[in-house]
Amino acid sequence: MPLVEIRSWLPRRFRGDVPVVPLVRLSGAIGMPAMLGRGSLSLSSIDGTLKKAFSLSGAKAVALAINSPGGSPVQSHLIFRRIRQLAEEKKLPVIAYVEDIAASGGYMLACAADEIVADRSSILGSIGVVSASFGLDKAIARLGIDRRVYTAGTRKVTLDPFQPENGEDVEHIKTLQRDIHAFFIELVKDRRGARLIEGEELFSGLYWAGERSVALGLADRIGTAHDDLAARFGDKVDIRLFEPGRSGFLRRRLFGGVAGDAAALVDFDDVLAAVERRSLFSRYGL
Repeated sequence: MPLVEIRSWLPRRFRGDVPVVPLVRLSGAIGMPAMLGRGSLSLSSIDGTLKKAFSLSGAKAVALAINSPGGSPVQSHLIFRRIRQLAEEKKLPVIAYVEDIAASGGYMLACAADEIVADRSSILGSIGVVSASFGLDKAIARLGIDRRVYTAGTRKVTLDPFQPENGEDVEHIKTLQRDIHAFFIELVKDRRGARLIEGEELFSGLYWAGERSVALGLADRIGTAHDDLAARFGDKVDIRLFEPGRSGFLRRRLFGGVAGDAAALVDFDDVLAAVERRSLFSRYGL
């Protein structure tokens, strides 16, 4: 039997004539697991998956499926740098496919790609820096509670929510934000280059839907991963999904539940982390 006929009987992954593209799923808020719980994105949680995807034999490109409202600027940049390092090492083009959202740090991840493809209803942008807290000093004063903090260093405690706001502390955090924002803008300009249609609002922290994002140069075209990859590599393209594995559950028993009673087993940190993740997505109406 001719070799061509034998090859047609083999599974697609063993046929040399079928283009292969690994699709890495980058989904969730960005930050260390201790901050945002299981399912958050960090370099440690995604590095092994990225290495496997970029090492896939016969890969023609690496695709990223992004669905993230952002989070930690440091973890966002670490993942960005790792993707670029692997892309340069393996000499593979990278294509990002935005699902619901690639905002703030999520957009930084998209910028690791050579091309960005979005759905018409995707949300992209939010190139800015935000910090949020609460002022509780008046509340504890009404309750007759004194805040006692002892430090070595006159500025060791800044922006303490239990103390009145200090103008010097506010200016310090704003300076910090400006520095991070300037770095974010530089990164986007470096990656998107002449494709950007710059205006006073592009780096203001605003965000836009798919078609407007393409018009502004934040994305390259409208499409979906399967359709776009089929158009680029042919209808027989073999798309392999890569996503970080889920770790086992570590639950804490509350309220004296009986062993094996699932209703009495709650991971309280996961509840708080879920609230934080929900708040990140809700900034964009999701």
